[in-house]
Amino acid sequence: MNVCFYTLGCKVNQYETQSMREEFERNGFTAVSDSIADIVVINSCTVTAESDRKTRQLLHRIRRQNPNAVIVLTGCMAQTFSGDKSELTDADIVVGNRDTSKILKLTQEFIKDKKTIFDICPHERNELFNTPEISDFAERTRAYMKIEDGCDRYCSYCIIPYARGFVRSRPCEDIKKEAEVLASKGFREIVLVGINLSAYGKGENINLCDAVDAVCEADGIERVRLGSLEPDHISDGMLNRFKNQPKFCPQFHLSLQSGCDATLKRMNRHYDTAFYADLVKRIRQMFPDATITTDIMVGFAGETEEEFLQSVEFLRKIEFAKAHVFAYSRRKGTVADRLPNQITRAEKSRRSRIMIEAASRCEEEILCQQIGKTLEVLFETTEDGKAFGYTKNYLRVAVKTDKILDGETANVKILSVEKDYCVGEL
Repeated sequence: MNVCFYTLGCKVNQYETQSMREEFERNGFTAVSDSIADIVVINSCTVTAESDRKTRQLLHRIRRQNPNAVIVLTGCMAQTFSGDKSELTDADIVVGNRDTSKILKLTQEFIKDKKTIFDICPHERNELFNTPEISDFAERTRAYMKIEDGCDRYCSYCIIPYARGFVRSRPCEDIKKEAEVLASKGFREIVLVGINLSAYGKGENINLCDAVDAVCEADGIERVRLGSLEPDHISDGMLNRFKNQPKFCPQFHLSLQSGCDATLKRMNRHYDTAFYADLVKRIRQMFPDATITTDIMVGFAGETEEEFLQSVEFLRKIEFAKAHVFAYSRRKGTVADRLPNQITRAEKSRRSRIMIEAASRCEEEILCQQIGKTLEVLFETTEDGKAFGYTKNYLRVAVKTDKILDGETANVKILSVEKDYCVGEL
């Protein structure tokens, strides 16, 4: 039998889908990309109400296109589902994300007796990290590795602590083992990801630096990159350890959400703009070539025009190499959904356009500063006579070449900037 996977949401979901795919393949199933498959697994996201809508829409579409398929709904949307089961009748199996290794067994049970399965167990405080390991990934030069799950920050707009449970961390020996397997498959770069990555090791005598060191011990891995980080979890001691690791990539994705202190307080974020700016300053002192990337939200409940403009100005002040700008989306079950002075959709769209324009200008300035420099690039793809890759600090670079450079590292002299990437020559 064949099985098709759909992944919505974050890098952690992508990792978990890969883990499920390999589990099915080990047991004789064939993974395919066509939705007209015997089994379809949807790994859902629930970070916003729009995420839930997309999941339901996909579920309906798959059932309409493939009425005889065994459809499995899993992921964060399934984990937090609190409605009537009849709302999800397009799915044959609904299982939460607490233990995705159950999915194969439940699928086999359904194939045998054709009885609908609804299996959602709440997260518990004493859970251990239990995502099965992977041995491959969709990309050929860079692989994501999930090393942490859960979050206990309870930002006022976020449902994820309820969807993912408490912080739990992967043992360093397991991290090293998986890094060695991925290196043997030809991967040169590993990106560490988690629901609250910077909380790795909480309650244990380890921290994120130990996870980085574990990956770096694997022969063949040339680069280790970090996913999204919470600013208030990053200490000078951690930065010094990162600095002393030659394979560490100096790109810091520091989640900002707002550049206005009043808005940050309503969001229940655990820092202010002064702290954030000082952290960026310290990072740039330790890592002269560091790039700072971020996520920033516009139109949060109660955000005035003045507060929005403060946020835009702060973005310009920090000079982000890249900023993911998104409009606040109300999510039932969160504190922010009940806050007064909700912003209209039209106003959020206007603010998004302004913030995106400011972010684009910052990105262009950072790219232009690279002209004349020689940078080490790990090439990943070849398109229309150009080889594309990334520097250690995650700047995209293209060179004209007739060669296939995928998976190779080379020095590139930067000559110009085009769109959102640098252009250079070997």
